[in-house]
Amino acid sequence: MRGDIKLIMKKIIVGNWKMNPETLEEAQDIAKEIKKIASKLKKIETVICPPSIYISNLKSKISNLPVDEAGLKLGAQDVSAEFDTGSYTGEISAGMLKNIGVKYVIIGHSERRAMGETDEIINKKIKTALKAGLKVIFCAGEKERDDEEHFLDFIKKEIEGGLHGVEKKFFRNIIIVYEPVWAISSGKKFRPDNPDSVFKITIFIKKTLMPLVENGALRSIPILYGGSVTALTAREFLEKGGIQGLLVGGKSLIPKEFSQILEIADRL
Repeated sequence: MRGDIKLIMKKIIVGNWKMNPETLEEAQDIAKEIKKIASKLKKIETVICPPSIYISNLKSKISNLPVDEAGLKLGAQDVSAEFDTGSYTGEISAGMLKNIGVKYVIIGHSERRAMGETDEIINKKIKTALKAGLKVIFCAGEKERDDEEHFLDFIKKEIEGGLHGVEKKFFRNIIIVYEPVWAISSGKKFRPDNPDSVFKITIFIKKTLMPLVENGALRSIPILYGGSVTALTAREFLEKGGIQGLLVGGKSLIPKEFSQILEIADRL
């Protein structure tokens, strides 16, 4: 059964830098080191999502080549729910991101949800980003596990709410990230997840997506895992979790460790 859900496409490894690093110089140094490895790897899609304030500089100054031509794609950590420019203080539109070279955007991350983003807001952001031509990295996952497995209903609600009314033609630009909040190392109740558990949730997510997508399109929707992945755990999750890639948090700011994760993914 595990072989049935493997997709014949590049693995996707995403680095979410969150509100780091503190200076542009540090951001440039991290990106340059990651690019050295990413440019040599052909079997994976490497994406880094720095704070928006650094994106333009990283796009133009890492090398003479645009970042995406050097084996590295740029993503954003958030986007406005409003499509048109206007009186939205502090917001960044999907069109603005697209025009400075961003290819991907993370939407629905647990840390944004904790700030008050609802399924309705996330749904609007997803539609806006897709309309602008961005690829959406859509995060969903439970805060806690329970023995009765009610947490599955929670995951289903987040996925259905976020993707409600999305046109089927846009699903080719959607990536799902399973992000169990309890398995994120910065959380108060942190405990590590395991590949067998992730595999079961991957199957569940596929079943949840079935009514939403066209026949045959389901296999083209990558499912990533984002739960405090390290170089020590990446291989097992990629081999046994039924996933197409990883969303990496803190370790993506450590070029040596993130590069090890990239190399592991490329060899599989």
